[in-house]
Amino acid sequence: MFTRRTKLITIITESALEHTLIDDFDRLGAGGYTITNARGKGYTGVRDGRWPTDSNIRVEVICDTELADTIAEHIIKTYYRDYAVMVYIGDVTVVKPDKSGKGS
Repeated sequence: MFTRRTKLITIITESALEHTLIDDFDRLGAGGYTITNARGKGYTGVRDGRWPTDSNIRVEVICDTELADTIAEHIIKTYYRDYAVMVYIGDVTVVKPDKSGKGS
C-alpha cells in the first residue's frame, strides 16, 4: 500500500460559480477536483437547494501546500466580496493500493 501526506482544499459556494471555478482550477494547475451538491446553514442563512438560485456546491481539490494556498488566495481575491464562499484547507493522507501485484 502507498500513502502520501498532502492537502485538501474545500470550497463551499454558490452553484452559479461551478463552471468558472473549473476554468480557474485548470488555469491554476489543479490535476483534478470533485464537485458535489451541498446543503446546510451558515453565515449566509439556510441553503437548502429548493431553487437553483438557492443551491450550493462543495468543491474538493487534493494538492500540495503551494497550490492549495494559491487556490485559496485566488478564491478570496476573486469571489469573497460578491458570493457566499467558505474555504478551508486540511491535511489528508492519500491511500493507494500497490498495483505491482507483490502484495504486502
